[in-house]
Amino acid sequence: MSMCGSCSRSKTDNASGVRRHKSNKGEIFARLLQKYLWRLKEQNTYENRSEFSSSYHALSTLMNSQIQMATLLFIYSFMSSLLATLTVTTATATDISCLKSIKDSVIDPHGYLNSSWNFDNTTEGFICRFTGVECWHPDENRVLNIRLSGKGLKGQFPLGLEHCKSLMSLDFSHNKLQGPIPSSISKRLPYITSLDLSYNNFSGEIPTNISNCSFLNSLKLDHNQLTGNIPPEIGLLERIKFFSVANNHLSGPVPNFTHVNLYDDSFANNTGLCGKPLKKCSSHQRKFDYSFKGGFVIVAICFTSYCVPWVYAGEGKKKITILGMMMLMRRRKHKITEDGQAGSSLLEEGTKEVSTLEKRVTRMSYADLNDATDSFSENNAIGQGKVGILYKASLPNGYVLAVKKLHAFQFLEEQFISELKILGSLRHINLLPLLGFCIEQNQRFLVYEYMPNGSPEKVMEWGVRVKIAIGLARGLAWIHQNCHTVRVIHLDISSKCILLDRNFQPKLSNFGEAMLMSSTYTSSVNSELWEMAFVKEDVHGFGVVLLELITRVDPRNMTDSSNNILDEWTDHLLSSSSSSGAIDKSLIGRGFDAEIFQLLKVACRCVDPVPDRRPTMLQVYEDIKAIRERCDLTDDSENLTRPEICTATSEISLQFVLQPTVYHGCMRGRGKRKSQY
Repeated sequence: MSMCGSCSRSKTDNASGVRRHKSNKGEIFARLLQKYLWRLKEQNTYENRSEFSSSYHALSTLMNSQIQMATLLFIYSFMSSLLATLTVTTATATDISCLKSIKDSVIDPHGYLNSSWNFDNTTEGFICRFTGVECWHPDENRVLNIRLSGKGLKGQFPLGLEHCKSLMSLDFSHNKLQGPIPSSISKRLPYITSLDLSYNNFSGEIPTNISNCSFLNSLKLDHNQLTGNIPPEIGLLERIKFFSVANNHLSGPVPNFTHVNLYDDSFANNTGLCGKPLKKCSSHQRKFDYSFKGGFVIVAICFTSYCVPWVYAGEGKKKITILGMMMLMRRRKHKITEDGQAGSSLLEEGTKEVSTLEKRVTRMSYADLNDATDSFSENNAIGQGKVGILYKASLPNGYVLAVKKLHAFQFLEEQFISELKILGSLRHINLLPLLGFCIEQNQRFLVYEYMPNGSPEKVMEWGVRVKIAIGLARGLAWIHQNCHTVRVIHLDISSKCILLDRNFQPKLSNFGEAMLMSSTYTSSVNSELWEMAFVKEDVHGFGVVLLELITRVDPRNMTDSSNNILDEWTDHLLSSSSSSGAIDKSLIGRGFDAEIFQLLKVACRCVDPVPDRRPTMLQVYEDIKAIRERCDLTDDSENLTRPEICTATSEISLQFVLQPTVYHGCMRGRGKRKSQY
């Protein structure tokens, strides 16, 4: 399955032409490295971590924190040429030992581990079929994620986790684990990106050492019995997107999080906590908090100013390794203003973004939206997602809108800005039209054109399913490879982000996780790396949606063990004897069986576990269009005038792309350019 590293906050880089939501240059590079790690593993050239670590010291002595993104990617591209010279080593025995220690150290009253975790099988990749275990590759005993939420496990934090050398995500939430969180947790989980220990009975203090887990995107410690202060160093984690310690017994000042905005729900029901976003601290608490942070910032500046990455001219000819490069990301310099304070907050940046976007999208009043939704009545709620609730809004003139009311969570400010930035700037027949927004009473609202047919969940005839597939492929191909100066990668494709208008034309929505980058910039980057790291992630998501359209089964809900279940299922589907049994029976025997199988093959290529083997969305669009033509189906949208999907050399005025006038879901183009779609 494809991987995705998480993104940090939005930033504009005038020197390199990069615009990326929730990311700076180092974060984009880190995500490339994370993808590249996967590729190294795929080619069995992944070195052991002691080799990586030994390279780190030599590299870090010559670190240059001001190297531009283009230089980083050049070096990253150069690393591709070293694949043949890297030493092949394996350390899968440690991962097996890791899982054995977990099974031995916890009580499993419901038998989830006892029934699934059978170590008698010694074939390569056997642990990847264990309940809750996901591997880097289905045929390699190297653990990527462990997800054991809600299994009723009892005992203490399994110390043997340190043997899972490649672990990036750990979820022990909703169990009955107790005792302290290990003080050396960063040594046990050095590359962890997501740690969820919520809804347990962990006690003691939050270890200061956890702040050394510098790749953390999500840290959930809520609903435990933790005491003491929140270590101030946690606030300096550069990649953190989500943090929650609600419902514990913590006290003292809340750290100053320099890279994410937090809301009070992250700290709720800790009566001793104080400081933004909670009540003000007493003078004694503030004195301690400020003195620590000021001293830490000075030390950080002195330390990082002399760390210069990426150049190595050592006489010992030590191998430069990818994990060594990843470790260098821990030393990225914090951007500090002249007065010693951390850079401007996301809210301040967001305000500037909103001011610019007001020229393109209408600002609406809370009073009008409140009236149109009958005070956001439950009767008008038409959908709910992870970021908010969608309401049907009826205007006095009879026009119907859809209003998304965002939850008051810490990371949604960034998603709000991202959605405004993308859907407020771009117009295409297969992008959900954003009509307006509202920021009032500390709440955020996004206003869209109403889609009467909702999401593609109902049973539909074959022609409608093909229309949805080709429309989604067309929209994704357009944002990936279009005529204007900004390319967009969605990064969160699923059936939940697709809405259907009255003619069942699909509209792509939910751009809160999206990435934006200058098309001129990406053309200067190794195209293979760009495709593998980001674009092919969208292709995989599209493949999952396509499988769902054909089978009416959500492949993501099939698994009770690991990622490779999807690979096994798609292999099974491609055998002619098995495909008919998996395809939605309402489609069989209506004269399109051969075309359905062809579409199934397209879907399976999209979810190929190796990103390099997945097609581009432009290729997918052409393949599905050919299938549609063999079915003698038509799509009225093909005759509409709209921006084209362009080749790399095509150009179009950005003014055309950003034209704000909306005509029921698409932008009416200036002139009569005929689309190749």
